[in-house]
Amino acid sequence: MLFAPHYARPLLRSCGTRPAFVYPQPSIEAAPSSELLPGEEFAVLEISGGWAWGYCRQDHYVGYVQAIQLVEAPPPTHVVAAREAAILPEPDIHMPALAKLPMGARITGHKDHDFLATDIGFVSFTQVRAIGAAEHDPVLVAKRLLGAPYLLGGRSPQGIDCSGLMQVSLGFCGIPAPRDSDQQRVLGEPLPQDAPLRHKDLVFFEGHVGMMVDEAQMIHATGHTGQVVIEPLEAVARRSAVVERRRLSL
Repeated sequence: MLFAPHYARPLLRSCGTRPAFVYPQPSIEAAPSSELLPGEEFAVLEISGGWAWGYCRQDHYVGYVQAIQLVEAPPPTHVVAAREAAILPEPDIHMPALAKLPMGARITGHKDHDFLATDIGFVSFTQVRAIGAAEHDPVLVAKRLLGAPYLLGGRSPQGIDCSGLMQVSLGFCGIPAPRDSDQQRVLGEPLPQDAPLRHKDLVFFEGHVGMMVDEAQMIHATGHTGQVVIEPLEAVARRSAVVERRRLSL
């Protein structure tokens, strides 16, 4: 145990309008270990050489973020629930998009007829939901990301890894999940090896995780195909042995 005469009070900042990688070292040459989505908070403990060191408020994941990608922002009111949401210059769905926000991005605004009015533009209200309004099926959430490219450390439709897919999908259903697949093996309750699998069960491999769509197929982000896919568990198990199966309480 470590003791100190005082502790640094973190400086809370938010990711800007684009996702920001979290690195294990203050260098873009390092492989990213996680990713902040727009509007997610980062607790800054130190800034040096253009890098902010601290932890992601959502899961306490520690690392470095380029300081220029962090902003001071009000508490979010809504989260993007669609795969992506267009930011429009006016409350008109026919207007060309100024930019797009990825699924999971957090934004602040108020309802203006069929749109969420924000400081950066208008977003269709069909593409967002209020913070705290949980969904009920993480498999349906994960399916919105089918075809998203596999990216180690990623958590967005532009690139996502296996544990990122689980974390984002469960988070939409009000279930906090750790960042890495080995840490996620505390979720739910363990299943006996002879117990039939069912919808929403988690299946763990060495360094990998997926979620059952039904008793035979799982959805996961995999480097084998390079994207988020649904495939038979049997096929995945031929490539890597199952090490644990767990059932969520949903």
